[in-house]
Amino acid sequence: MTEPSSHLSAASATRRATGDPNVFLIPEEHLPAGFAAKVEAGGFVPAPTRPAATVLLARDSDDGPEVLLMRRSKRSGFAADAWVFPGGVVDDDDRDPAVMERLDGPTPMQWAERLGLVDPAEALAYVVAAVREAFEETGILLARVSDDATNPGGALSNIDVARRALLSSVVDLRQIFITRNLRMAGDELLYLAHWITPEPEPRRYDTRFFLARVDAEAVCTPHEEELTESVWLTARGAVHYFELGSLKMLPPTVHTLRRLAGYGTVGEIFAALADAPVPAILPVMRRVADGVAIEIPPEARL
Repeated sequence: MTEPSSHLSAASATRRATGDPNVFLIPEEHLPAGFAAKVEAGGFVPAPTRPAATVLLARDSDDGPEVLLMRRSKRSGFAADAWVFPGGVVDDDDRDPAVMERLDGPTPMQWAERLGLVDPAEALAYVVAAVREAFEETGILLARVSDDATNPGGALSNIDVARRALLSSVVDLRQIFITRNLRMAGDELLYLAHWITPEPEPRRYDTRFFLARVDAEAVCTPHEEELTESVWLTARGAVHYFELGSLKMLPPTVHTLRRLAGYGTVGEIFAALADAPVPAILPVMRRVADGVAIEIPPEARL
C-alpha cells in the first residue's frame, strides 16, 4: 500500500554536496516514493514544529578546534545512520524554573534576549535540554563543583551512575546537580544557530544550536541505544569527509561546520560569535531533475 503523502519523510535520505555550499541534493534514488512529487506539488499544510536543542562539544587540539560527531543508529526514525551533534527535543523537566538556582553564566532573562524569546523559562529550557542531551548521549556533563561543596572530589565521581539514572527517568537533571552539589556551566555555552526543519517534512523541529567548550581530555561514551560510534574532528576535516561522501550529514550540521572552519581555537569562536546575529534558518526544498534540492535562504548563506 502506498504511504500517505503527509507521512512521507526524507529525513534519513542521503544528502550530497553540490558546487554551491548553500545547496544540497537528495538524489532521486534515495527519496521515499512520492516525496519528490509532494515537494513539486506544494500546497501541503506544514506540520507543527517541536522545540529541540543541539550542542556542539568543542575542544582545542594541535590541528585547531575539534567537535564531537556521533553516528545515529540505522534504526533511527530521524537522520538514520547520519553523523550528528548530540541533541534532542526539549522535555517537560527542562522547563523546571528551579533549575535556574543551579545555573552559572547568563540569567534566563539574558538567555531569552539572546535567543529572541519573550519567555525566560522557554529560553532556559533550551539551555537545560542542551546540557541534558549532551550528558545522556555522550556522558560528558557540562558542570562544575559548587564553591561550597564539602566533598568536591566526589561530586563528579561515578558520574555514569547518575547518567544511567537520568536515562532511566529515575532522576532528572536538577536532582543530579543538587545531590552532587554541582553548578550548570552555562557560561561555557555559546548560542550559535537556529534551524527549522523544511516544511515538506512530516516530522519537524525548531532547533537551537549551542557550542560548548570542553576539556581537551574529554571522553565520549555513546548512548548505544541511539548512537553507534563517535569521533572528534576539526570542522574543516568533517566537511572534507562529507564532500567526499564518507560521512553522511544533514545540511544544518554541514553548514555549521563550514561556519566554524576558519577559527584557530575554541576561544576564537567564542570571541567572534558571542554577539553575532542568529537568524532563524528555514531551508527550502524544491524539485530538480535528479532529485530534491535543499537550499539555505539568502540571509543565512556563507
